Amino acid sequence: MTRIAIVIGSTRPGRRGELVARWIKEKAEAHATALSGAATYEIVDLADVELPLLNEPLPPLFGQYQQEPTRRWAETVAGFDGFVVVTPEYNHGIPAVLKNAIDHLYAEWNNKAAGFVSYGVHGGVRAAEHLRQVFAEVKVPGVRSQVALGLFTDFRIEDPTETGVLEAGPHHDETVGELLDEVVAWSDALAPLRDRAAAAA
Repeated sequence: MTRIAIVIGSTRPGRRGELVARWIKEKAEAHATALSGAATYEIVDLADVELPLLNEPLPPLFGQYQQEPTRRWAETVAGFDGFVVVTPEYNHGIPAVLKNAIDHLYAEWNNKAAGFVSYGVHGGVRAAEHLRQVFAEVKVPGVRSQVALGLFTDFRIEDPTETGVLEAGPHHDETVGELLDEVVAWSDALAPLRDRAAAAA
């Protein structure tokens, strides 16, 4: 069975990422991959991971993690076969906490597919493009299908200091399904590479 993590890529108080992740999980659990038993989906919240700013003495490429938070994070990421990453857009890029979480590890990310669900004033599309570049360096291919939620079109926000309510348009449903199909298919296709790396280790 393929295990997919739905990663909440923001830890900001009042963030909307948790709303989006719960919506994606609901869609995923009703998706054919879950109903058939081919895949399972689990939310991973970076707010619960509590990683410090990268403080490992050796680059992650060596896999010799010295800090306990890094080891726990490595165990978490290693347990998944693919990812759906929920990210807002901060200044044309991804949140620092998400970049930091990626930068902590290397081999644990390798040869696993990722799909991107972004949100922001312009749908968070620039954050998703940034994320594709970062993930490519740790051997995580990003699938083509992408969900982009607009703050003014897919959320009801009466007070900008509050989280608001997610009211994603129905046109997103098909894209979510395509994204999940691709993430699971690509993650399965990359399994031989993961197996080969595990055998070599």
